[in-house]
Amino acid sequence: MTSGMSPALVTSARSRGRAMLGRRRASLRSGITLLDRLRRWTVRGRGTAMDERPDWARRMVEERAARDWSQTDAVRALMARLPEDQVVSEQDLVRQWKRWEAGDAQPVKYRSAIAQTFGTTTGAFFPEKSRRDGRAEILQVSGMDTVDIIARLRASDVDVATLDALRITADRLCCEYAYMPADQLLLEGKAWLARVVGLQHQRVSLAQHREIIALAGKLSLLVGCVEYDSGRPRDAEATRQAALMLGQEAGELSVQGWAHEMRAWFALTRGDYRGVIAAAEAGIAVAPTESVAAQLYAQKAKAWARLGDRSQTEVALDRGRQILELLPYPENIENHFVVDPAKYDFYRMDALRKSGENRLAEQLANEVIRAGTDFDGTERSPMRIAEARVTLGVVAAREGDLDTALAYGERALTGERKSLPSLAMVAADLGQALQTHYGHASEAQEFITHLRELRGGQ
Repeated sequence: MTSGMSPALVTSARSRGRAMLGRRRASLRSGITLLDRLRRWTVRGRGTAMDERPDWARRMVEERAARDWSQTDAVRALMARLPEDQVVSEQDLVRQWKRWEAGDAQPVKYRSAIAQTFGTTTGAFFPEKSRRDGRAEILQVSGMDTVDIIARLRASDVDVATLDALRITADRLCCEYAYMPADQLLLEGKAWLARVVGLQHQRVSLAQHREIIALAGKLSLLVGCVEYDSGRPRDAEATRQAALMLGQEAGELSVQGWAHEMRAWFALTRGDYRGVIAAAEAGIAVAPTESVAAQLYAQKAKAWARLGDRSQTEVALDRGRQILELLPYPENIENHFVVDPAKYDFYRMDALRKSGENRLAEQLANEVIRAGTDFDGTERSPMRIAEARVTLGVVAAREGDLDTALAYGERALTGERKSLPSLAMVAADLGQALQTHYGHASEAQEFITHLRELRGGQ
């Protein structure tokens, strides 16, 4: 149970893990470096000298290969998903498919159907550029930096520029969730939350009061997530409940939906899968058309996968995918509380790994790593990448490659930015695979012991 973790135990587990890494580093370093190098050759963009095709063209080939489909098989699956008024012959479409896979032409009219054919979203398969610099935007919109904002907060009146700056500051903090050290983000998030809450005692209009309450709700969501990542479940639950009440007071459906999503997440990492489903359904009822509904369906899918119900897993994943297809592409996909289409690959990866679909899970894990890695190798989504590496480790263990399984597992556990409960939950799958296939191997047992320590001795 993740609630049993303490900082001391986590530190102890980390120390033992580093000692184990030291003993294995000489034999594994070259393999990990080669794997990473191969990944960097195919990170987002148009590729490198090894593969000049666009990412979507490369992915079409990989998705098809993971299903053992010929190009004709893929075209037939695509045709079954085309609108009735979109008439095209199989022969013509096979010819076009070959050009698409080669990167010679873009499937402009077929993008949505291609994504649906492979069970993902259009935005994940054909991502759009969406990058914003939160700090620069604060200055651009309000003309204020952090010092100016704090000074204005101490004034007796709150104007539009101050609220704009606060809103963008909250947005920036939510964008930094993926990579900022948890202790630093928690400190900064709490400080800004206190400043926003303090505005209630100043002279504000009713509209301003509502916006202040909504901002406090969003910051509470962020603080609660970081608290849970850090192994502080009681604090996180109290903060989550506060966020829910603030969302209700402000009438912010998104904040309410995310508060229910946090409840589902907490239940998932505790192994309370029926609790996940109940929390997800409550959130969907509150915010059925918000992007959070897609993530709530994803949490349901994770729960159903762990309960062994493949049919309900697929239903939940498809409903979440449909929601994202109806929404416009997000302006800021870096915000933790915005469900970017690419994140749905991350959800599907988890469900497929739990369902034993090794090839499909492996293909999506590689996609998650590519999507979260910049051209220079910088990991923009280290927590997603860590879980993707665990997935690759699970697949390797199931397929008889102990060294690769341990290499991926060790790499996943040594990242600086991690969500301890989520990583411990996912890594347990690797521990189970190692126990099943390599129960008598001393190296596997060392790693399993490390995982138990990470989970607080459970």
